[in-house]
This record gives sequence, C-alpha cells and structure tokens, in this order.
Amino acid sequence: MKHFIILIHYKKSVEEIDKILPLHREYLQKGYKEKLLLFSGPRIPRNGGIVAARAEDINTLKTFFNNDPYYLNSAAEYEFIEFTPVNKQDFLSEWFS
Repeated sequence: MKHFIILIHYKKSVEEIDKILPLHREYLQKGYKEKLLLFSGPRIPRNGGIVAARAEDINTLKTFFNNDPYYLNSAAEYEFIEFTPVNKQDFLSEWFS
C-alpha cells in the first residue's frame, strides 16, 4: 500500500462549501468503510481540508475523489502528496503494515 496526505483547497466561499458539506462527509464514509481513509477534517483557517489515506496507487485515490460532491460541484481541488511512513505510534501499526 502507498500512503498519502490529500490537501483539499476550496474554490468556492465557505457559505457555498457549507451547502455541500453534509454530502461530502457522507461520501467520505464510503472511504472509511473501504479502509481507504484514516482521518479527515477542515483546515484552520477554513480554506480547505486534509485527509490521510492509503491505496494501491494514486489513481485509486483520484478516482475516489473525482466522485466527491466537492469535486462534482467544482467546489474544491485536491493535492495528492505521497509519503513513506518511517516512524509511527504502535497503535497505527496495522494501518501502515
């Protein structure tokens, strides 16, 4: 598995984002059920979000996020950063194995 941080950059106002937010969070639950996502949340200041994920390849993640309501409503763009985890807390061993 490859590991990624995904930075979400809002392209619309926070007011517009808030209209889509429930659909976005509901969609992300699919990624949690598939064990694709580890965590997610809004950035501070609220100009986007951050997601930790794992997948066989970056195309799997891009396909997933291409179906995100933020993307489908042209409300956000995504920056995919692949990394190699070296150190971790013991309780994360299963995720990074």
